[in-house]
Amino acid sequence: MEGTPRPWTVSTKQQRIAELAEQMPGVGLTSLSHHIDMEWMREAYRRTRKDGAPGIDGQTAKEYEAKLEENLQSLLNRAKEGDTYRAPAVRRVYIPKGDGSEKRPIGIPTLEDKVLQRATLMALEPVYEQDFLECSYGCRPDRSAHQALRKLYTQLSCWGGGWILEVDIRKYFDTVDHKELREIVRKRIRDGVLLRLIGKWLKAGVLEEGRHWYPEAGTPQGGVVSPLLANVYLHEVLDTWFEEEVRPRLRGRAFLVRFVDDVVIAFTEQGDARRVMEVIPKRFEKYGLTVHPEKTRLMPFRRPGQERSHEGRGPGSSPGSFDFLGFTHYWARSRKGRWMIKQKTAKDRVSRAVKKVKIWLRAVRHWKVREQHAGLVRKVRGHNQYYGISGNWRALQDFLYQVNRTWRKWLSRRSQKGYMNWDKMNQLLKRYPLPRPVIYHSMYSHVANR
Repeated sequence: MEGTPRPWTVSTKQQRIAELAEQMPGVGLTSLSHHIDMEWMREAYRRTRKDGAPGIDGQTAKEYEAKLEENLQSLLNRAKEGDTYRAPAVRRVYIPKGDGSEKRPIGIPTLEDKVLQRATLMALEPVYEQDFLECSYGCRPDRSAHQALRKLYTQLSCWGGGWILEVDIRKYFDTVDHKELREIVRKRIRDGVLLRLIGKWLKAGVLEEGRHWYPEAGTPQGGVVSPLLANVYLHEVLDTWFEEEVRPRLRGRAFLVRFVDDVVIAFTEQGDARRVMEVIPKRFEKYGLTVHPEKTRLMPFRRPGQERSHEGRGPGSSPGSFDFLGFTHYWARSRKGRWMIKQKTAKDRVSRAVKKVKIWLRAVRHWKVREQHAGLVRKVRGHNQYYGISGNWRALQDFLYQVNRTWRKWLSRRSQKGYMNWDKMNQLLKRYPLPRPVIYHSMYSHVANR
């Protein structure tokens, strides 16, 4: 693209916004949109994913780039002029959820709307990064699920376990109260242009099977700015409330780890955990959110042999386990015989991943073997890159075996004479090997030897 700015020009502006937000904590910032100019819009377009499905207007990135400068200038002018820009409806489609027995809705905005949301996100993110707490890890720059897992592992290991409160928010992204969200955003953002854009995205309708309707709650479906707004909401509803009001009143120690709407709170005292479990539904109800009564649960997670009699658990009782971000956390003995926390791929995540491979192989069973192999390599490598953490090698090996087994099954169904026994399959795997299990993320190195 002719005239594309160097990334540092936008980065410098973002740094200025961050410095201003840091110097004025808790103050509503009134002048942010003046940073959004053509250089900013070009960078926003560069960062926008361009290979996704088109929105309701059917426009692709190739078509948009034919008159890129003209389109970006028009978009910028309409966004700042106020009533000229109208947020288009989001096209809703459904994708399988979990094991495929249910489907969840996702929204597909138009390409132009994605660009404008990206530009807005680039202005808001430096502000809220100064406000967000250490307990928040989801959808933030330079933060990841593995950092959240490492925090949970490290702290619980230092404590010798504790009491775990799993908090499940029912349909969180669909139930965020628009009025409450606007009031929360206004505490920090007073720029009229940005507030007007956020309001339009909240009011933008959904197009589903030819029917246009307007949700009264929820963050923008599939929107680029949606994860940030979701984080801002729970930052107010949960994070600051827990750190400023709840933790100082507890008898023992406690910490919270949140990845967007996945929440785990750990306590050293059972009484503290029970009191917080009782008050959280009331806190969420105040902001229009509902805690799932069955999936929200409190469980003991103490090192075996450390249970206390007043907790009603004897020395021989089970230490318990819990799932978080796709991993089951449990107690087991190390090679030296010491009790330690281990993390393995949760059973439902293994079965879900294998089922996706089965569905894909069935659809491409008549492709050439090398083409199937290329696709499987990407899937197995992607699985390993997320689940490849310390102590999880056996689960990775099991997943690889299940993929090989499934591949052999569908290769055998290519024709009546194409049966593939394991001898033939092993020969094929020598020629087309799949990635072996690899540990990408170390957890144990962050815990001091005791």
